[in-house]
Amino acid sequence: MSEKRRERGTVIRNSEISNGIFDMWVRTEEIARLAVPGQFVTLYCEDESRLLPRPISVCDTDETNRALRVVYRIAGKGTKEFAGLSEGAPLTLAGPFGNGFPIRKGTSFLIGGGIGIPPMLALAKRLGGEKQMILGFRDKTFLADEFLQYGPVFVATEDGSAGTKGNVLDAIREHHLDAERIYACGPLPMLRAVKAYAAERGMECYVSLEERMACGIGACLGCVCKSKETDAHTNVQNKRICKEGPVFEAGEVEF
Repeated sequence: MSEKRRERGTVIRNSEISNGIFDMWVRTEEIARLAVPGQFVTLYCEDESRLLPRPISVCDTDETNRALRVVYRIAGKGTKEFAGLSEGAPLTLAGPFGNGFPIRKGTSFLIGGGIGIPPMLALAKRLGGEKQMILGFRDKTFLADEFLQYGPVFVATEDGSAGTKGNVLDAIREHHLDAERIYACGPLPMLRAVKAYAAERGMECYVSLEERMACGIGACLGCVCKSKETDAHTNVQNKRICKEGPVFEAGEVEF
């Protein structure tokens, strides 16, 4: 895991790319250089009444320009504040936190659902070998075109407005896709289905769990999930998503 730090960054650009979903680049001193796919950063509100930072996955980095990209959905007052930031605005952030995706050789599915899609773009950029991206949306798509430079992209939408009508597994079956392993990030129902799919086929599977977090450093135990092994920190069968995760081998955790 990379070292972490807190910095005062500057917004490079920030724009709405879909309904309620924003794409922001931030100039940092060191965080962009340290971050790896699957990790997250925490962003701090300028409004001091909002004490807790907001965890957001890393979507991309530009080490040359010391820039980090996050794509986030407005989910409350904090993220609404971020959506109002314009070029040149100061922004305090910390990170990178958590474990990233393990980089393996061979053929891979990169599966993203909803706001779990942005971290898969960072992985697509770094991961070698043959990869196929399967992206699931409720209706309107975002970022899908950016994945095309890294391999074939297959889209599923719940309303059938783009790609396969249904979910990511429906898209895999419709196109008769195959791979040795799965990397996935998205809502829990999707991850449960992906985990079961991988287990049935004996596929290696890594999942990034989305969870509301408080401290972001593993101290408050506000983002635990059940695990097969006893955690050395809590002495119970729990894993802290912000500390031991957010990326886990699917068989390690129960969700």
